[in-house]
Amino acid sequence: MTRREREITDTNEINRILDTCKYLHLGLVDDGKPYVVPMNYGIDHDDADGHLIVYLHGANTGRKLDIIKKNSDCCFTMECNIIPFEGKMACQYGVAYECVMGTGQIHLIDDPAEKDRALQAIMKTQTGHDHFQFDERMVSIVSVMRIDVDELSAKHRPLPAAMTES
Repeated sequence: MTRREREITDTNEINRILDTCKYLHLGLVDDGKPYVVPMNYGIDHDDADGHLIVYLHGANTGRKLDIIKKNSDCCFTMECNIIPFEGKMACQYGVAYECVMGTGQIHLIDDPAEKDRALQAIMKTQTGHDHFQFDERMVSIVSVMRIDVDELSAKHRPLPAAMTES
C-alpha cells in the first residue's frame, strides 16, 4: 500500500466497513482478460480457522459462472461512505471513502445446507436481519459462490480537515 497513512489495520474497523458496504466488485480473469461485475454479498467466517468468507449469489447460467469453472482466482473491492469534494484547484479535488480489497479462491456451492447458510449471510449483510426462510425450490434456482479470502486490506481517505471544520 503506497499511502500507509490511509491503511486500516484494526479488525473492528475492517468489520464495520464490511458490514456497511452493500455491494462489491468481483474481479475474475477470463482467458487472460479482466472481467469485473458488481454484486451483493454476505460475509461469514470459517468455523475451523476464522478466515473471512464472502458469499455471492446469482443466476444458474452466464459468463461469470463459466469463468469461475475455468479459473477460481478472484479479487474484490468494496467501498462505502463516498463523499466527493472540491478544491481551489484541480489537484485539490478528490473523494473521501472507506474501502476493503481482497483476493482469494471462488467456488460454486452445491451443498443445500451451505447454500442456505450463504443465503442467510447475504440477507444478514444486506438487511441487518437474519432468520429468513429459503425453501428447496428457492435454493435450487440460484447459484451460490464462496470466496475463501486469503489476502485482505482496507483503507480510508477522510475529508480534508478544512471541510470538516464548522
